[in-house]
Amino acid sequence: MEETISLRELMETIRKRLNLIVLITMAAVLFSGIVSYFVITPIYQSSTQLLVNQAKSDQPMVNPGEIQTNLQLINTYNVIIKSPAILDQVSEDLDLGMTVSQLNEKITVQSEKDSQVVNITVQDPDPNKAAEIANQIATVFQKEIVDIMNVDNVSILAKAEVGETPSPVKPRPLLIIAIAFIVGLMAGIGIAFLLEYLDNTVKTEQDVEKLLELPVLGAIATFEEQDMQKMSRTERSPRLRSETLGSK
Repeated sequence: MEETISLRELMETIRKRLNLIVLITMAAVLFSGIVSYFVITPIYQSSTQLLVNQAKSDQPMVNPGEIQTNLQLINTYNVIIKSPAILDQVSEDLDLGMTVSQLNEKITVQSEKDSQVVNITVQDPDPNKAAEIANQIATVFQKEIVDIMNVDNVSILAKAEVGETPSPVKPRPLLIIAIAFIVGLMAGIGIAFLLEYLDNTVKTEQDVEKLLELPVLGAIATFEEQDMQKMSRTERSPRLRSETLGSK
């Protein structure tokens, strides 16, 4: 019984503060939408792929030992790609005016497990610049790795390209708005319950019983002015009818 009453009180609190909850939720959604579409700078992403293959030889068969050696070198290549030896040259060739650390923040280098393919991903507010940087990193690395490690086993598998209508990878406005909706709804409900908890005024007979620990014997009903006028017109109507019949 107590659980039923508690649940009813909770629902009553939500119903009573529903306007506040809706207002806070809509404000959170509106604010997140404005920030997502008009404040946060969209970031575009472009990727290129490198293939670490066996060195060219006259042997018709693929040597498994060379493939395993290339796989072991990939982790080293991932570090070299983001090293000053490569990024300084890229920044100079493209006249980016960036330091190695600044350019490093835009680059992600990944390789799948037991795969000879290395993915170079670049993020930038300009989609064309992101593709240009990714392709230049691949070109410079392919050229410089010959002198750095005295090997020639890297080839460009796929170049970065910009689509006709590139879409940013972040921010994701719909996701941000959805999160803001949930957070705003929870915040609105929390504030509603907090206001209800802080409100210690006496409003109902049940509040009087809880406060005084005495049973309520009676209550004085309250009427709005419109209700009083309706009751007054209702009372006058039978009198007028009776007077009219009496005069007849």
